[in-house]
Amino acid sequence: MTVHGRIVNASNNAMLVEVGTDDGAVLAVYKPLAGERPLWDFAYGTLHLREVAAYEVSNHLGWDLVPETVLRDGPFGEGSVQRFIDHDPRCHYFALLDDPRHHEALRQMAAFDLVVNNADRKGGHVLRSPDQRIFGCDHGLTFHVEPKLRTVIWEFGGTPVDRAWQDDLRRLSADAVAPGSGLTRRLAPLIAPNEIEMLARRAAAVASAGVLPDVAEDERPYPWPPI
Repeated sequence: MTVHGRIVNASNNAMLVEVGTDDGAVLAVYKPLAGERPLWDFAYGTLHLREVAAYEVSNHLGWDLVPETVLRDGPFGEGSVQRFIDHDPRCHYFALLDDPRHHEALRQMAAFDLVVNNADRKGGHVLRSPDQRIFGCDHGLTFHVEPKLRTVIWEFGGTPVDRAWQDDLRRLSADAVAPGSGLTRRLAPLIAPNEIEMLARRAAAVASAGVLPDVAEDERPYPWPPI
C-alpha cells in the first residue's frame, strides 16, 4: 500500500492510497483506526469496522451500493480499505436527483440506509462512477442499536420497496442471525451481537412495510452539513 495523501475534508483521518492487486494497482481510501475521533454515541475504534460491515451487507443483498471494502493492515495500522470510485464531486445526491435515470438506485440506497441505520448520509456520500453506476461511501456511523437515521434522501417517501428488494431483505434478516451462516461469520468480528440482531429486525421491518417512510421532521432526520 502506497499513501498518496490525506483527504483533507474528511472528519476522520482518511487517505488516498494505491494498492497492488493481481490485476495491477488500484486507488483506494484507507481509514485507519489510529485516525478515528472519539464520538459520544459510537464506541471508539469501531468506525472502520462499520465501513467493512456496510460493504458486507450490500454485497450479501446483491445491491452493489458500497464499493469493495476490506479490513487490513497498512502504514498507520489496521483500517478499512475501500476501492476509490472515480467521480465528479459536483455530481452529488442533489444533482443526481434531477436525473430520473438514477431514481431507482437512489430509492435502493434509501432502503439500504434504513437497514444499516445510517446516521450520516450526506449528499456528497452519493457518488456516480464513469459508467453511470451509483455508489455510497462513508458508512462509519452505521448499525447503532438505537434509531439514528440521518439522511438527505427523503424525496422517495411513500414509494414502494420493490418486491425483489423485499425478498433480498428477508433473506438478509434470516441469514444475519442464522447460526454458522457465512454472513454471521463475516459480521461477527465487525459489529456487536446486539447490532447484528437489530440489523436483522430492521431488514425484516423494511421488507414488511413495503414502502419507504416519509421524513419525520421532529426526529433530527438530516445530517449536517447536507453535502
